[in-house]
Amino acid sequence: MAGPFYTIMQDKEYLDNFEITLYKNLHGYLLAQNEVDKMKPDAPDIEDKWEQICQSYLPDGMREFGAYPTVSLGWMMFIGMAVAQLWDDDWEKYSKEKDLYFFLREVRGYDCMDEHICEDILKLNADEAKALTKLCGDMALSAHHALLHEGFEPGTPMAFHAYVRTLHQLYLAGAAVQLKRMGYHMTKI
Repeated sequence: MAGPFYTIMQDKEYLDNFEITLYKNLHGYLLAQNEVDKMKPDAPDIEDKWEQICQSYLPDGMREFGAYPTVSLGWMMFIGMAVAQLWDDDWEKYSKEKDLYFFLREVRGYDCMDEHICEDILKLNADEAKALTKLCGDMALSAHHALLHEGFEPGTPMAFHAYVRTLHQLYLAGAAVQLKRMGYHMTKI
């Protein structure tokens, strides 16, 4: 008879496989669009901010997910891009921000955070912002479809963990896209 520990390990393995498959699908799409390099970026400073950003984002993201799932997911890709840009601009300064998510959200609020990131952080013109918004929307839609395809029961721990792992992959995807846009190319040494 399998005990609770066995069930927890099965769930972790299932979620690990879900996240790996999601990464491959999202990365493949971005690679086909020439938005990322074949290799994942090695950006520990950006990755190190993930947990704090996620914890701060979850109340807003979860609240919005029911009515606006692609916004809830897509905003995390914008956040990943913003963090990569801040890393390049002045990480000595921005790494000291107590809450980078709050720092990004508070300028124009949650609903207009994409515009703030496009205009004020990434400094995009209107056409570039429109193209980026489409890219983030496509990625969020693909991620949402992946969640729906798995059939996670809403409100369960599995659904919550799958949502967090999806946000994580979108955050990393956003960072990878922005790093490439800034001229950082990932190649084998």
